[in-house]
Amino acid sequence: MSRNARAPLFLQGIRLALLATLTVTAVTGCGVVSRSSVKAVQLAVQGKPDVHPTPEDVARNRYPQIKVDGPNGGAILVLGAIDDGRQAWYSSERSIVFLRNGLIESTHGGSPELQQMRITGHNPFLDLRKARDGDVVQRAYDIMPGYRFGLKITGTLHPTGLETVEILGRSRQLMHVREQLRGEGWKQDNHYWVDPSNGFIWKSRQAIAPDTHLDITQLKPYSPDLQPR
Repeated sequence: MSRNARAPLFLQGIRLALLATLTVTAVTGCGVVSRSSVKAVQLAVQGKPDVHPTPEDVARNRYPQIKVDGPNGGAILVLGAIDDGRQAWYSSERSIVFLRNGLIESTHGGSPELQQMRITGHNPFLDLRKARDGDVVQRAYDIMPGYRFGLKITGTLHPTGLETVEILGRSRQLMHVREQLRGEGWKQDNHYWVDPSNGFIWKSRQAIAPDTHLDITQLKPYSPDLQPR
């Protein structure tokens, strides 16, 4: 069986095991994905307590994991599926954050809900290591409630150099890129912390609406090279 053919089978296994993992941990309250700690986007935005996973917590769950922080709280999400490069990260409450190339493409289960974010034209997020000061990104957003569809937003990139970022007790030297968002009531900045060796986005702060952002931290990234064959 080819490597490409094995990937869908592995992801099907993730989906089935994810449901079992979430069910067991919700009942027992143990492990990194527990009833008290994982409420995903809905609760992170609405102001529930933060969570602080340890390296041992993350290692205990064998599936890829991210932490999502909203204005008033945080949650741990587990990778449930990949569809043509779009990653779906799930909580025990079935809230979902969809990522592509490290960017939030949509969310489900929260308010506001980002139904879709699209980049038109040049996409520097395919490798942010090559970003130059002043590079422009054209975006379009569909947001609910309010039927705010087709919001046209311009992002302007500003690399600011290397910074030390600590994730699960490990310090990483990452390239910080700031993105100014302007247009149709938007006046926010996105932030990305990028691995200078491979372009991977380890941490980011990204707007999902004019007045709401989410912070994404990669705790246990998905890597096809590390998955069972």
